[in-house]
Amino acid sequence: MAATIEQVNMTEGALLPKIVRFSLPLAATGVLQLLFNAADVIVVGKFAGATALAAVGATTSLVALLVNALMSISVGVNILVARYLGCREYDRVRTCVHTVFALSFVLGLIVMVAGLTLSTPLLELMKTPEDVLPLSSLYLRIYFIGVPGTVMYNFGAALLRAFGDTKRPMVFLTVSGVVNACLNLFFVIVCHMSVDGVATATVISQYISLFLVVRCLCRSEGLSHLELKEIRLDKEESIRMIQIGFPAGLQSMLFSISNVLVQSSVNSFGASVVAANTAASNIEGFIYTAMNSVFHAAITFTSQNLGAGKLSRTKRVYGSCIATSLMIGLPMCLVYFLFAPSLLSIYVSSADPSYQDVINYGLIRMRWLGCFQFLGGFMEVTCGMVRGLGKSWLPMFVTGIGACLSRIIWIYTVFQAVHTPEILYLSYPLSWILTALMHVVCFILTYRNLAQRLANRPSAAT
Repeated sequence: MAATIEQVNMTEGALLPKIVRFSLPLAATGVLQLLFNAADVIVVGKFAGATALAAVGATTSLVALLVNALMSISVGVNILVARYLGCREYDRVRTCVHTVFALSFVLGLIVMVAGLTLSTPLLELMKTPEDVLPLSSLYLRIYFIGVPGTVMYNFGAALLRAFGDTKRPMVFLTVSGVVNACLNLFFVIVCHMSVDGVATATVISQYISLFLVVRCLCRSEGLSHLELKEIRLDKEESIRMIQIGFPAGLQSMLFSISNVLVQSSVNSFGASVVAANTAASNIEGFIYTAMNSVFHAAITFTSQNLGAGKLSRTKRVYGSCIATSLMIGLPMCLVYFLFAPSLLSIYVSSADPSYQDVINYGLIRMRWLGCFQFLGGFMEVTCGMVRGLGKSWLPMFVTGIGACLSRIIWIYTVFQAVHTPEILYLSYPLSWILTALMHVVCFILTYRNLAQRLANRPSAAT
């Protein structure tokens, strides 16, 4: 049965309710997507031991390096389609819908080949403990088979976000997440598999989510309708998507490089610290991902209003997005702080010999880093505003300096002088504050420049 994907009017009416309605399903979607990895981590930690938990955790930053960079290019899809909708250039919207899947398929294959080829050498370069390396390598070899499905799903979800639909991706991730959790338990408990079982479950779930988003767009009516036989690479729109999205992908890669260095530093403390870091960072990921939904709201709402020539409205978009980010982030940080030991105990069996070490080291990260996650939300929202105003490279350079280079300098200076987990984790909140302040300055300057340009056009509405 055909269904029309309802397009949200972002250029008129009250903003805060619309941004909240846009962000909450997207936050839930991001949390569900994180459950893919969380289910892997919890199941192997509980039923396969701390070594298997460390093996999965040791792959996290490497997966982010090779996968998230390309998935971040989907930001280009979001911005471009939202801008075309604001300008009412509907033919270009239809072209983008069909170009998205051809482009994401090609990019996904490239990442899969790169991951299968480079994952083991990179794990060795990251000083992954010898007792963890074989399992980590096995997990990655299976995981990367599912990467094309992951990339294509995220590009399809970016299309839906551009139209203002964040509910359907939430439903799709709910279905695939339940399948993933059930398969994890089946492969590990019933089939007595280890990291290979949870990796296989993740791959199957990734392709299920891809099937659901493609099915949704094929059955939809109007501008969002996808005709499979018309999927092809449009050179002009593909280049535009990459031009807009590539800086976001490069930004994600810079983040990941700094996180790889952090992971390498964590690895130097041994398997128990690696396992603790895995558990704590996995919990923090839920907070960050939930707040990051407002980053996408900032991009989408700003892009549509800019396309419609309503620049002054973007200031209200910014205020509403900051308020929404804090409404999501602060309560989650409070729960995280109050229930830290209980949350960590979910990830490792109390019968494991390393149980108490994992809990103690996990609490160090949670208290020095996790409680300040709301600062990361403020940073991301402001970055999204600058991207929505049409600046693709500026946020990348700012993030590269503030959030990445500063961490690298910290690792090779302060951390070398005081070689403790506490000092290592302190680099995160300090870099968030620095980067957020730099993004605020960029937003103010970009807005003023655009306002001046529009003021010189008598027919332009501001």
